[in-house]
Amino acid sequence: MLEKFLNIFRIPDLRKRVLFTMGILAVYRLGAFIPTPGVNTHQLELLFNQQNGSALGLMDLFGGGNLRRMTIFALGIMPYITASIIFQLLTVVYEPLARIQKEGELGRRKITQWTRYMTVVLGALQSIGIAAILTRQGLVLNPGISFSLMTVLTLTTGTAFIMWLGEQITDRGIGNGMSLLIFAGIVAGLPRGVAELVQKIQTDAWGSMTFLVVLLLAAGMIAVVAFIVFVERSERRIPIQSARRIIGRRMMGGQSSHLPLKVNSGGVMPVIFASSILSAPMLFGQVEWVQNSRFLQPIMQALAPGYPWYELLDMLGIIFFAYFYVSIVMKPDDIADNFRKSGSFIPGIRPGKRTSDFINDILTRLTLVGALYLIVISLVPTFLISGIRFDKLWLVGRAFESLPTWAIHGMGVNFYFGGTSLLIVVGVAMDTVNQIESQLIMRHYDGFSPRSGRIRGRKTW
Repeated sequence: MLEKFLNIFRIPDLRKRVLFTMGILAVYRLGAFIPTPGVNTHQLELLFNQQNGSALGLMDLFGGGNLRRMTIFALGIMPYITASIIFQLLTVVYEPLARIQKEGELGRRKITQWTRYMTVVLGALQSIGIAAILTRQGLVLNPGISFSLMTVLTLTTGTAFIMWLGEQITDRGIGNGMSLLIFAGIVAGLPRGVAELVQKIQTDAWGSMTFLVVLLLAAGMIAVVAFIVFVERSERRIPIQSARRIIGRRMMGGQSSHLPLKVNSGGVMPVIFASSILSAPMLFGQVEWVQNSRFLQPIMQALAPGYPWYELLDMLGIIFFAYFYVSIVMKPDDIADNFRKSGSFIPGIRPGKRTSDFINDILTRLTLVGALYLIVISLVPTFLISGIRFDKLWLVGRAFESLPTWAIHGMGVNFYFGGTSLLIVVGVAMDTVNQIESQLIMRHYDGFSPRSGRIRGRKTW
């Protein structure tokens, strides 16, 4: 395995890509220690400690701890993700934008440029809201219009810079840039999560069973990681037969192959998209007039993480974005048309519309299984670690008051050990490793898996 890992640095182009990616991630983490001017970071840290496991905790998870410290990257990548969701939805429902997308590379560049503008606008709006919240909470050293303008300028610029870093990784590095930035932020917070578990053991936070509970929690994490790896590598293989053709004096074709359809084609994107959409009510609920409203305040509280309505909307969002993402990536009509042009067919299925419908039916069932898998990974650890407030359900909440305290209020463990964070970390890591492996195989080197290599790697540099 060490020899296969060293092959990465024996290929000049791949070595440059990997080192470039590591350098960009280092710049991103460096910005996580530059605070926004005028903020009382000590009081802000105390506020986050008091609301650990709340809406702020989830937003801080995707920001890699930047929101907790109110750094120049406090908004994280969420404005860009939200802008991307908006334009992807518009390309489906708005025909002129769909036509622009079909123009090829030029059309994609136009949509990318508009997405960048939308990211800056969303970043500015969120910055205004954060500046108002900080002032209202008394976390500003010198409140006033100058602080608000400085905060908006700093956070918006930080968001634009993060967007640029992610695009640079995607274009010149290895892996998906935006996903890797989220990955880096979560991984950077893992040591703090481990330290919190060690502190709970030292203080017997859960009584005499604390050590056993931590061991069970660690075993559960390993089991979840194994389950994620198993499902992410699972696929449905549709057999394909190519027709025989005579070219000159030679007979070509007649070979059998397969079309691999992954169980979870969307990867971690449905979870990230759903969490990004649901993060908007969290920020909106922090506004003073919303908190003082008798009508809106209960609604915003019901849409906080750990509450039944939030979890229900999260599940529906994951299912929606799983199907939405697959509809963009996989187009059965195009696949069937390519089969027809190449003279290939699925045994027992007539070419054309029947082939398209057959692939579409399989994709529909697979996507549902993949969405349910994402829901289980996101919901079960949340139920075990942070609890679900069933006692707050309207009319029937009293029926759940007899549940154990840990089932309703959770065990007080940080979000870093939740299913969403593990899914993102494992999913992004597997995707990046697969891309590195494909680069190795393309250059006739051994991959990381036993059967992936073509020619053994050279022993010299």
